[in-house]
Order: sequence, then C-alpha cells, then structure tokens
Amino acid sequence: MSGRIPVTAIVALGITQNIGYGTLYYSFSILAPDMATHFAWSTEWIFGALSVALLIGGLTAPWLGGLFDRIGAGRVMTIGSAVAAAALLACAYAPGRTSFVAALIAIEVAANLVQYGAAFAFLVQLRPEVASRSIAYLTLIAGFASTMFWPITAVLQAQMSWQNVYVIFAALNLFICLPIHAWLSHGAAVQRKTAKIASPRVEGILPSERRRLGFLLMVAGFSLMSLSSSAVLVHMVPLLSGLGLGTTAALVGTLFGPSQVASRLINMIFGKNLAALHLALFAALLIPGGMLILLLLAPSVPGAMIFAMIFGMGNGLLSIVTGTLPLHLFGSDGYGKRQGQMMAARLILSAIAPFVLALAMAQIGIPASLAICATLSCLAIVMFGLILVMQRTAARRCSANLAKPVRLPECEAEKANPLGQP
Repeated sequence: MSGRIPVTAIVALGITQNIGYGTLYYSFSILAPDMATHFAWSTEWIFGALSVALLIGGLTAPWLGGLFDRIGAGRVMTIGSAVAAAALLACAYAPGRTSFVAALIAIEVAANLVQYGAAFAFLVQLRPEVASRSIAYLTLIAGFASTMFWPITAVLQAQMSWQNVYVIFAALNLFICLPIHAWLSHGAAVQRKTAKIASPRVEGILPSERRRLGFLLMVAGFSLMSLSSSAVLVHMVPLLSGLGLGTTAALVGTLFGPSQVASRLINMIFGKNLAALHLALFAALLIPGGMLILLLLAPSVPGAMIFAMIFGMGNGLLSIVTGTLPLHLFGSDGYGKRQGQMMAARLILSAIAPFVLALAMAQIGIPASLAICATLSCLAIVMFGLILVMQRTAARRCSANLAKPVRLPECEAEKANPLGQP
C-alpha cells in the first residue's frame, strides 16, 4: 500500500547514514592530529583544509540537488558511495599536502551525495505521502553515527595508522553502502514501473506567488540555526572551559548526542500531529534558549548540563525539519533541487562559523561571542514566524476560494490537511 511507511528502506538508509556520517565526517576530528603530524602541518591548518573542503562542497550542493531530481536520489547515492570510497583511498595515499586537500574536497562532495539531503530526497521520491514520517524515523536511526564512530575510530587509530583507518572506511562505503544504495535504487525504479498508479504528489501549502519569499525565509532560518550550531559544537569543550567549568566541560559535552536522539524519539512518539512549521519554530527556540541558559547560569555545572540537553534537543529537531519543512511548504515536486540549495547555504556558513567564533572569542571574549550566536539564532524564530504568517494568510485566502468552481492546488492541499500535519 502506498500509504505505508517503507520500513525496509528506512532501516537500510539508517545503516548507510551512520556509515556515511561516521566515516566521512565524525572520524576526521579523531584522526586530524595524526594527519597533521604526517604532513608536518599544525592541527589548525588541517582543520583549515577541512573548512575549505566544506566550503567547496557547499558550492556544489545546488547542482547535486538538481541531480537528485533528474536521475533519482537512489542512483546518485549509489554513485556517491563509489566516489566516497575512492576519495577516502585518495586521501589515505595522498603523497603531499596539495593532493591531500584535493582528496578532502572530494570527500566533502561525496558526503553531499550520500548523506541526509540525498536520503531525504530518496524518501520523498519513494513515497511522498508518508515522507515526513519516514524522515523522522530515519533521523532517529542515524542519530547514533557519532556515538558509534568516535569510539570505533579511536580504537582503530590505536592499532594502526590513519591511512589504514581510511582504507577500512573506504571498504565500508564500497562493500556495504554501495550495494545497499544500488538495491534501493533498483527497487524504487521497479516500483515506479510496476505500480498501477503513480505515487501521489504532495502539494505545498504556500501559494505560488509567495513561494520565492517563503523559500528565502526558510533558508535564512535554517542557515542562522546551522551557523550558531556548528560554531558552538566545534568549540563546545573550550567554550565551556572558558566559562569556568574546567575539567567537567568534556563530561557536559557528552550529553549532547543522547539529547539529539531523545528529541527525535519524543517527536516520533508524541509529535505525529505537530505541523512541520511548528516543529521548526520549536527547534529555533531550543537552540538559542540553551545558549542563553548557559550564559545566565555558567559556571554552574547543572546549568551547563541543562544547556547541553536543550541545545542537543534543538539540533536533533533541526535535522528533522530540514527534511520535512520544504515538503510541507513547497510540496514534492522539485524537492531535490530545494534540498541542494539549502545544503549549499548551510554548508558554507557551517564552514566559516567555527573560524569566526574562534576569532570572536579571542577578540571580545566568550560571553559576548556566545551572546552574538544566540542573537543570530533568535533571528531564525523571526524567519519561521514570518512564514507562519504567510501560511495563515494563504489559509484565509483558501477559505474564501473553496466555494469557487476552480480551486488553487494549494487550497486543495490545505483543505485535505489544514494543519499541515506530517
């Protein structure tokens, strides 16, 4: 039945998402010191190379997003797994700094081909009518990537060189992720050919003349949240230490990951009837709210723990709404392209945010820098609030048009689903 959650596809994607994020992103911070020693670079330069790679990867994201729509996200993810394996091998066997940076750029481009943006697009293309719920379930499974791969990477690093660790990670992408993605892609293609009726399209709730402004507001909101989130996450331990928490900073930081997963689980159980836009507003409140609590209560350890949990929950919900809100507002048509455009803005800001925060902490101090981050993140609340006003205006317009013989598509969607429920 077309309305059922594709459980098998979600579980399979959950496996590849954990491997994709674990091998292509989370492992880097563990291996970076060994990389720096190997190339006779400082660790700061190694992370600088990662920022450059993230920036270039972000610039390619709009084109990759269009590719999801043109050839199918499943096929793109299959290609991406092969590219990821090749890029990891190229990084492991890079003879010098230039080739290492080039391989690192290839890794970040490959990450855009296989991580959340591509997986969300695949679920929308597979069964758009249940995609919002499917995305929520997927983010719950994939939330364990850091929990799994930080210790896995550390154990492997203790036994072998960072190059050999990357060779093993390349094998995971090649021999586990690629076959799974190929199988999913083939299954989706067969389903499209054999289905007696096409999968129903999901109509967005914003009218066509408001979609450009709505999209800009949504991207701005997500980008502001990502900027604050990535900046604070990279510097979480030194930031907490600088606020007077000392050696307990690392312990407080460990609460972040479980809080992310907890928020996704709570949303999965209790948030089934919560509109995507309302969930986005809630996430936009939690992220700066956590930072403000830290500012007010530091150096209190209980206060810092509350910060880590609230901040983590906000980030956990952010991962969900970046997949569900575009579908809710704009529908399933052109979803991949919109994901690519959002990925570009978020990745570019995520690449420069840690450097900017480090500079700000050195120049104006940690409390002022954190206050600026919280303020910028609060602006996301304004962006989503403006979209909510636009939605309600559109709903009133639709109410006035429901009696007319010719109805706007978005009004039909509003009539069928007035709350915008996932």
